[in-house]
Parts: sequence; C-alpha cells; structure tokens
Amino acid sequence: MLKKINETRARNEVRDERHAVILAGGEGSRLRDLTRLIEGDERPKQFCHIIGGQSLIEATTQRVSLAIDQTNIHYSLTAKHGEYFRTILADVPDRRLHVQPMNKGTAPAILYSLLRISRESMDAVVGFFPSDHFFTDDALLMSSVEQAFRSVESRAAGIVLLGMEADSAETSYGWIEPSESLFGGLSSSLSSVMKFWEKPDPITAGRLLERGGLWNTFIMIARVSDLLRQFERYLPELYSLMADSFEALPAVDEEIIYRYLPETNFSDEILEKCTSDLHVLRVSDVGWSDLGEPVRVLGTLSTLGMNTEWMAYAA
Repeated sequence: MLKKINETRARNEVRDERHAVILAGGEGSRLRDLTRLIEGDERPKQFCHIIGGQSLIEATTQRVSLAIDQTNIHYSLTAKHGEYFRTILADVPDRRLHVQPMNKGTAPAILYSLLRISRESMDAVVGFFPSDHFFTDDALLMSSVEQAFRSVESRAAGIVLLGMEADSAETSYGWIEPSESLFGGLSSSLSSVMKFWEKPDPITAGRLLERGGLWNTFIMIARVSDLLRQFERYLPELYSLMADSFEALPAVDEEIIYRYLPETNFSDEILEKCTSDLHVLRVSDVGWSDLGEPVRVLGTLSTLGMNTEWMAYAA
C-alpha cells in the first residue's frame, strides 16, 4: 500500500512540474468572414463556437487537461481581445493569463510565456498547444502528449514535436522529415529530425510525402530552460530585449517594448535552425483538423455530419 501511495504521489509531483500554454493570441484573419457569420462580431476564431457548444479555446483546455493539471494551464493572449477572453476565461487567475500588448507573431508569444513560467520554475516541462485545432479522439492524442512529456522528463529527448502522418502534399503546413527512430518503427515511435520545412512549395511537399514526412501539429514539449537557450542562440536580440524588459517590470512599459519588436515566426527562426535538438513523435488516427481556413472548417463539419444554420450561408 505504501509503495502504491508513493507511486501516486510521484506521478502527482510530475504533473505539478508540467505546464501547458494554449496559444490564443492570433487574429484569425483567414477565418474572419466565417467567424463573423457565426458569432456576429469581430472575435478571432479561438473564441468562437465553431464545432459544438464550446469555443475552440474551451475545447482545447478540456483536451489539454487530460495530461496537465488545470492549475498549470496558461494562455497566450493579446490585449485587444480582452472583451472575449475575459468572459470565457473568467475563472483563470491573472498569473496564467499571458496577455501581450500586441500580437507580434509566434516567436514573441512563446518567449513571453517561457519568461513568465521561468519565474516559477526554470526546470519545468512545458507543452505548447494551438487553440484552433480539432481532434476526433482527444484521449488518443493526449496519450501521445503524455509520451512526449515522459521523454522530455527522462531526458531521452530535448524538444519533442508531435508530427501527424501525412496523406497529401499539403503546402500550408510545416513538415518534419524524421531521421532514424529511437525505439523502432512503431507508429508512435520517437525519432530524431533530419530537417524541418515551414510551408514548402508543392514539389518539395510531394517529395516529403513520398519520403514519409510528417505534418507539424505545432504541439511541442520541452523544458523551459532548453527553449530559452534556443531563443538566446537563434534570436539573441529578441531574447535580450524581452528578457531585460521582464527583469525591469513594472518600471518599463511593455507596450513601448512591443512596438519595437519585429513580427517573428517561431517555425522559421527557431525550428528550421535547431533540427539537431529536435525529436518528433509520430501520431496517427486521432482525426486531426487544423481549422485555419474556411474549407477545412466546412470539411470537418461535413465529416462529422454536423449541420448548423450558418453553414447554408457559408457554402
């Protein structure tokens, strides 16, 4: 009995050191006409009720909480969307609301959250999750996330990306070209990464499909300290500016700092350059849809057999 209690306590302690960041600061411009039709206002897609009765950010929270304690789930947000997220996330304390003054791309958003979490624990393991994705099997997806967390916690891997098995030469996704598998050829095997491709051209995407390339889900698991080192190495000016401003808070005005930040894409500036530090976990059969474009939203709803009033106007 004592052994079982200690094992349970150890698992709980591991979960306590796990953090998640739900990336929800984007404008959702490609889906703007559709979300305006659905909600009747200008809210970005992550705050919309596109599939079922939950907003996308609420559905993502529910999914992520299968592997991470809700008290350790953080949200990357943008100040201008406050009227929407303050209602949906009304019960979330401010320490877990990482509200940027403005949206300057995925790299500043991720760095901002890393700096916030590093105040609690530099050695914490953190997962980053998009807020605009849909899965038909949340439990199966999060079992892969659990495996990724354990790989990082055991130091078998540094930065783990979840790569979806590809079935077409998609050019609007990032692609991950796996190298050799660490644990054999199983569908959920963990592999080193030969190369990361952000939105390749059609010919390259076709070749990647033939070579067994994987779609990047933008779900990423790593230690806070390891990701901060990547920023310090590949985006030193951005890192210095943001880290120094964090140290000076509240004496500095974050909005002024953000005005001078260049818009920076994390995949372009970090993932494409740090492939030697990346691993990819192959994922399949989870019914993944990236809801970034109207055609994908309508296709997902059609596949699910769902029909709503607004769909007649969107067709």
